[in-house]
Amino acid sequence: MGKRSRKKPLPNGNSKTKFAIIGIIAVIVAGIAIASMMNPDSFSSNDSSESSKLSLDTRSGSPVLGDLSSPVTIVEFGDYQCPFCKRWNENTKPLIEKNYIDTGLASLIYVDLPIIGPDSFVVHAGSYCAAEQNLYWFYHDFVYSNQGHENDGWANSKNVKLLASKIPGLDTDLFNECLDSKKYEQRINENKKIAQDSGARSTPSFIIIGPDGSGETITGAQPFGTFKTVIDQMLVK
Repeated sequence: MGKRSRKKPLPNGNSKTKFAIIGIIAVIVAGIAIASMMNPDSFSSNDSSESSKLSLDTRSGSPVLGDLSSPVTIVEFGDYQCPFCKRWNENTKPLIEKNYIDTGLASLIYVDLPIIGPDSFVVHAGSYCAAEQNLYWFYHDFVYSNQGHENDGWANSKNVKLLASKIPGLDTDLFNECLDSKKYEQRINENKKIAQDSGARSTPSFIIIGPDGSGETITGAQPFGTFKTVIDQMLVK
């Protein structure tokens, strides 16, 4: 299922520098994702301002769950078809939300790592179509709770539309039009590259970034206690 890695040296420089860079990227990604919720067209803006340049370079990541200014940032790399991601989302994430996110000590950013099959790209695209209606995290949890078997068709376009139609308050016509447009395909591919460039090779994988910008990796659907140990150590430094 994976393991925890404590400040393991990386090929391109020391781990602290690498994680600090990743931390900065994660914050930028989260901020841009939040802005995109209010203006989905922001990613295609031709504005030459610095903020526009950042959005063009890093158009990825989920809306932040929690307070962006929290001292700890949890970056999750996942695939909606991954059964271990489902396990983590249902067993560990609620405890992290209760103990760290709801208390303002941590925030969570989800970065797409669609590696199981072509349908993974479809169901991940659906998350951003739901985000246009301010339903990203509801969709996120709803999809995991209704996950089928890997590559058995449950996450194809027809079934994702059917699944989304059961989400309270979601406009299915707008969602279906969005999904059919494939306008988030590039965004998901960029997310996948960010994940792989950050060292993620399996799902779920995590980078926990502390207040000082250094971090630790956790791989697999580890229990709450594993995350608690890492986060608590970071908070007392």
